[in-house]
Amino acid sequence: MRYPEEQKRFDAAVKSFEGKKVAILGHVRPDGDCVGSQVALCRVLRSRNVDAFCVNNDPVPRVLTTFVGDTPFIEASEWDGSADALASVDCAALKRFGSGVSPHAEKIALNIDHHLSNPGYAVENIIIGTAAATGEILANLFLDGGYEVDPITAQACYIGIATDTGQFRFSATTEAVFDVCRRLTELGADPAKAAFELYENETYGKLQLLQRFLASFKEEFGGRVVVGLIHESDYVETGTNPEDTEGLVDYARAIEGVDLGVLLEENQGKLKGSLRAKDPEYRVDQIAKQFSGGGHAAAAGLNQDTSIEAFYPLLIKAIGAHLESIGKA
Repeated sequence: MRYPEEQKRFDAAVKSFEGKKVAILGHVRPDGDCVGSQVALCRVLRSRNVDAFCVNNDPVPRVLTTFVGDTPFIEASEWDGSADALASVDCAALKRFGSGVSPHAEKIALNIDHHLSNPGYAVENIIIGTAAATGEILANLFLDGGYEVDPITAQACYIGIATDTGQFRFSATTEAVFDVCRRLTELGADPAKAAFELYENETYGKLQLLQRFLASFKEEFGGRVVVGLIHESDYVETGTNPEDTEGLVDYARAIEGVDLGVLLEENQGKLKGSLRAKDPEYRVDQIAKQFSGGGHAAAAGLNQDTSIEAFYPLLIKAIGAHLESIGKA
């Protein structure tokens, strides 16, 4: 059993949900691990006589809709907050639910996550910072606990793992990750279909957005940090939206000699920052924390009510101070 102590607490939480209406919440601008984890937990709960459904502040991204199946999803604008209990997955902080969901999320019964920055805001918290994805945590809890895992659930867990490991390229990819993925494929997960839908089905607009992102690159600290920019006008002129920035920051990090890659994007007067490091020792979550953000040692994010022009020098100053503090200046 991979998580014996957490397994007991998860089993008890599931039992407490039986016969109840349970909303499963995810974070704003949901990614593969968020949606995959919502789908997986929702389906397992429904197999245990729980009237579970998923709620997000934002729509499920286009490339992920095919993995939802018949799992019930509700957007925040359609939800009045009614539920007997709330559960959350892959959401590191209460504010990350988004303005449409947070007012209804006063008391979370169960919080399952793998972000180091998660403070444990629920009644029951299963937070495993060493896990590659929330989907990995759930897959092990389901398989070790003897829960019903249908092909859609198996694929959903696999999607969470595949996306948060960067197609199994990141340092969190371990023998245990491959082992649980093997078990998921035996239950119906299809790696080839997942790869096609996620990475080989792009729109022309996203490729045009990528062109603009690459052309915007700015080198800092002797080329060890590369920052790419997306302005709101870029979305308008390419016919794209913020969900099309998924994965772009990895291009900045992938350059030879670069230690940190950064994406700064503007949308509706707000700024979102994504930070990626090649090595977890850079602890980019600590940089994000200075701006009320958080995440993982090698992958973190932040949100600010400002412009790229105003925020850029503040971020560069913070990165410089952080590199010096960890002996990497």
